[in-house]
Amino acid sequence: MFPQLGMMEMLVVMGVAVLLFGKRLPEVGRSLGKGIVEFKKGLRGIEDEFDISAHSSSVPARRHDDRPRPAPSEPADMSVPKFEPPSSAPVPHMDYEPQPAQD
Repeated sequence: MFPQLGMMEMLVVMGVAVLLFGKRLPEVGRSLGKGIVEFKKGLRGIEDEFDISAHSSSVPARRHDDRPRPAPSEPADMSVPKFEPPSSAPVPHMDYEPQPAQD
């Protein structure tokens, strides 16, 4: 997806980082690392919430099995309403009462 960075690109990125952050570079790196760790913890928490809610739901989770399923009594596309174009031209609807012309 992203192109791999070569040695020259890495050196340019490091040079720009040193120019921008200077003496604060270790502090910036440390805070960036802490941010990544917190982000991963948040993702794990969200995944845990979904796992808990999936297991605690009243409907048990179905497992994939290879048993043949009975054919439905009517095709699935029969339950979907069909689009029928209007038989006449649309009639304009006015939301206001026209005022009589005053002379």
